[in-house]
Amino acid sequence: MKLIDFDGLFDEKLTQYMEENKNKYTEKQWEDIIPKLYKKFGDTYVSKVKCTPKEYYARMSGEELTSVLAEHLKEDVPVPEFLCAEIENRGEAKTLLPLLQGEDTQSAIYAINLLGDDPLAFEEYFSILTDNRFDEDVRSDITDIFKFHADAVKEKAFAALQKGVATEYMLEILSRIKQKDDAVFDVLLQAFLTSDDVSMKSSYLAAYGDERALPHLYKRIEDRSIGFVEFQELKYAIEALGGEYDEARDFSEDKDYIAVEEASAKAASAANKTRS
Repeated sequence: MKLIDFDGLFDEKLTQYMEENKNKYTEKQWEDIIPKLYKKFGDTYVSKVKCTPKEYYARMSGEELTSVLAEHLKEDVPVPEFLCAEIENRGEAKTLLPLLQGEDTQSAIYAINLLGDDPLAFEEYFSILTDNRFDEDVRSDITDIFKFHADAVKEKAFAALQKGVATEYMLEILSRIKQKDDAVFDVLLQAFLTSDDVSMKSSYLAAYGDERALPHLYKRIEDRSIGFVEFQELKYAIEALGGEYDEARDFSEDKDYIAVEEASAKAASAANKTRS
């Protein structure tokens, strides 16, 4: 199938339309009008392809849709929303999986956005988490998906953790399991007790939701050497597990505390100027 720059064709029509109506709408009104015009364009006959943009993609097979998507990305031609919508409507996950098997970041991002939490993609997702083909943003997106399906991938995540593979991602996923497991609790607690990254590891304990972690959190928060950020995260974790910590602490010399206070003061000043 031929690669068509439908977004480019739309921009040409939009430029003409805006020129014809340049004094009719405000900038804010244009922000509302343009998406409606784009949606309407999807059902507009385009002589170049002898059909509408939606019909153009509706006539393709699942493999052809994925191939055209890959070609758009390869040639740096804007990907039309109509193409993505047709792929989503088909729900043919297997045709998108090849986009996850290469090393092109943009292709992987599109595939992940279109596949979402389809279980058919989990094997490829896990492969991405445990190798270094893609950057942290891609792997974080996959971790966010797995956090909602942590029980489904628990065994694989635990096995990877035991091997020291993608440790931080695996801890984050395991912290979200709903079917509690003492082995998982133990690794989350051990990670907290042995790490200098108090903020992140305490957040895992808070997410896991086992109050057996409270004594360890209380002990750590009493450490006067921790900074403002660590203190706040520990306090949050304690409260998330049903505990309380109300002792006042002085962080007036802490750089993070000072930065937060300065930002708050600027925001308050800006709000006052807006009201006045």
